Amino acid sequence: MSSISRRSLLGYSGTAAAGAVVGTATSAEQAQAAETETASAVFPDGTLFTGGSSIADADTYLTIKFSVETNAGDASGNHIDPGELADLLSDFAVSRGWPAVTFYGTPVPAKLN
Repeated sequence: MSSISRRSLLGYSGTAAAGAVVGTATSAEQAQAAETETASAVFPDGTLFTGGSSIADADTYLTIKFSVETNAGDASGNHIDPGELADLLSDFAVSRGWPAVTFYGTPVPAKLN
């Protein structure tokens, strides 16, 4: 919950704004809890990750798919983490004017980044 008291919000901006902030804080807490649950998902080597983004005003869509599979294992120091790759691809898309891309992995339908 937010550290801002409902009483101070009511005095400052009215009932509707207070309700909106309280509702937003609750939604943020729920989203964080869901993210914590999916952060522990384990994706096997070769998992296909798919992410998308769109620019609503231009009716334009971007889809990115990738998979990482190595036979080197984690001990070699050459491991490529799919989460890091997803973040890099999302950052690259943002640098080109797209909204951030969130990737999901299959066969495990869970959020990657």
